[in-house]
Amino acid sequence: MRQPRTPVSLTAPSFETHDPPPGGDREQPNLTERVAGWSARHRKTAVFGWLLLVAALFMAGQTLGARNVPQYNPGQSGQAERVLNRVAPAQFQASAETVLIQPVAPGATFATDPAMRQATSEVAAALAALPQYATGIRTPLSGGGQSLVSRDGRSALVRFDVPGTVPNLDHAATTLQHAVAGVQARHPDLRIAETGDASIGQAIDSSLNFGKAEATSVPITLILLLLVFGALVAAGLPVLLALTALTAALGVLTMVSHWLPVNSGTFEVVVVIGMAVGVDYSLFYLRREREERAAGRSFPDALRVAARTSGRSILVSGLTVMAVMSGLFLVGGGPFSGMALGTIAVVGIAVIGSLTVLPAMLAWLGPKADAGRIPFLGRRRAAARPSRFWAALARRVVARPVVWGGVATIALLALAAPALGLRLGQPAVDAPKDAAVIRTMDAIERAFPQAPAPAEVVVTGHDLTGPRVLAAVDALRARAAAGGAIHEPVTATVIGGGRALVVGVPLAGNGTDTASNNALLTLRNQILPGTLGKVPGISYAVAGDTAGLYDVIHQLKASLPVVFAFVALLAFVLLLVAFRSVTIPLVSIVLNLLSVGAACGLVTLIFQDGRLQGPLDYTSFGGIIFWVPLMMFVFLFGISMDYHVFILSRIRELWARGSSPKHAVVGGIASSAGVVTGAALIMVAVFSIFVTMPLIDLKILGVGTAAAVLIDATVVRGVLLPAALALLGDRAWSLRSRRPSPERTPALAGRT
Repeated sequence: MRQPRTPVSLTAPSFETHDPPPGGDREQPNLTERVAGWSARHRKTAVFGWLLLVAALFMAGQTLGARNVPQYNPGQSGQAERVLNRVAPAQFQASAETVLIQPVAPGATFATDPAMRQATSEVAAALAALPQYATGIRTPLSGGGQSLVSRDGRSALVRFDVPGTVPNLDHAATTLQHAVAGVQARHPDLRIAETGDASIGQAIDSSLNFGKAEATSVPITLILLLLVFGALVAAGLPVLLALTALTAALGVLTMVSHWLPVNSGTFEVVVVIGMAVGVDYSLFYLRREREERAAGRSFPDALRVAARTSGRSILVSGLTVMAVMSGLFLVGGGPFSGMALGTIAVVGIAVIGSLTVLPAMLAWLGPKADAGRIPFLGRRRAAARPSRFWAALARRVVARPVVWGGVATIALLALAAPALGLRLGQPAVDAPKDAAVIRTMDAIERAFPQAPAPAEVVVTGHDLTGPRVLAAVDALRARAAAGGAIHEPVTATVIGGGRALVVGVPLAGNGTDTASNNALLTLRNQILPGTLGKVPGISYAVAGDTAGLYDVIHQLKASLPVVFAFVALLAFVLLLVAFRSVTIPLVSIVLNLLSVGAACGLVTLIFQDGRLQGPLDYTSFGGIIFWVPLMMFVFLFGISMDYHVFILSRIRELWARGSSPKHAVVGGIASSAGVVTGAALIMVAVFSIFVTMPLIDLKILGVGTAAAVLIDATVVRGVLLPAALALLGDRAWSLRSRRPSPERTPALAGRT
């Protein structure tokens, strides 16, 4: 039996990290090793079974098709939205559209220019010819249409709704725009352009060219993997596994859209996270297998060791990511449930593929996994040597952990400080600013300056058109005439065949500022209880743009402590079970909070304060879109565990075999540096796709996640983690916080 080696000194460039070879003492195979062994013995079954599973899930999703499940806000606005969808679903889900008509020549007005009136009639006729797509057409030529002509008379509007029952909203928007464009072609002396909810949604969907983004990210990922492995086949395996896992996850997400709200943003997040996680997990596995072969093991033994070590790390990391992502279910309403389920699905499928089909492919390929070596690069990468740079940095850190750790902590806290002033909000429209529909919307706002959309008081109950309800509405009008929190005009509309009454109440402010929020609370807590609240047999709830955004942010802030506690507790339990240590989970949680906090501070500094608007091509609205910080926290808290679990597993291996805590830290970081650096660069490259997108929420998410990954893979891994472990010593790895006995291994004798 091979004798255990004495730990090398802190100045040595290499470290022993593998188990005794076959014939020596062997640990009992764990779950991941047994799964990999079965896959290696039944490689054809594993590979073709995986492909059949991916195809079945994708085809099932395509067969069922995506469904647009309504997404409700939390609180009162969500209650009102449910009522509207129940009594008048087509009206609730309808998309408001507007056609702007303006003369090109100066001086012409709607009253004096026959061409404007003729064009208005033609637009109305063209829309009326598409009754399945356009309803409720209103023009200045119809009764009560004077409000559709601007004060200077040079602009006219044609308003209509696209029913919520339309199966394909993008197709409807395209068809309607073509009809309007036909009128524009007949009137070159006029500007005739359409905008609205459906048109802006179509512009957003067409601008999110994820096919092009993925076509760019895959070659970049391959190039980075070639730099890591130096061989084409080895570099291609992670990409293939990630793409197949992503295909299966998209099929699952399409099926889920029949029960949970799943929008385009959910698919975007799942695509990028699926690529990043799928590549990372395969990278960890392949790198360890290559490292063991470089140390002299046979292919079967190298695969066995990789399955037991890296396979276990992948399982722990994946379970941690899925567990913390489930914290999003604790936030009621909004897009969080769909995003949580989508990311859990793609991470779970990537873990299954990494633990089954990847070892099967490696067993099938054997030495051919190194085929396609890059000249001057393949041989050096195949050796999988420890990193001299990270080893040198780790040696300096463990020699003076208080100094290095203190400086790094202060730097991250300083970067995180701007997050204390973070303001959650939502821009008026988050869409490509150079899109034609956005320019048309801006032109309408200039020609028709007005207050934001009014609050909608949805009333249900008995006798909604009776004298008591009408008297309460008149009391609302009197309060509005007096000014203050609410303004005129107060309108009342019966919908759903008399099953509900919608009372429109304009609020003070611009719709998103403090004045509007205060007016909303005054309406809900004082004005309505004193008017409609005195009518027996009815109930009401306030919806609208201002109410919806207020309720979402209020619910989000109320849920944050619960989500944070849930995520931290789950991460603590999983890491406690994985490492049998109380200290390691606590250290990991604190370090994750530091890196996430620094990333949040960075996006606050950039996007809320309006820096780098030119290079990043965005316009700041003075806040951060409400769902992005929580999504960043949950995802980054989970995904950073990839690095921590992988690095900590390597350090613990060395410590368990007899190395001193400082030797183990240096050796573990040096031996894992290559794969973690490669994984970080790949993840940053994939997340950078978001920065190229035209929407500000995706830009924030891209910058924040990429920054957090870089911080975690450099400052946290290279400085804070080794500093913390050096200070803790043996206490870091013992559940009972005591040093192991010298009988653990003879190599402990005489260590410094």
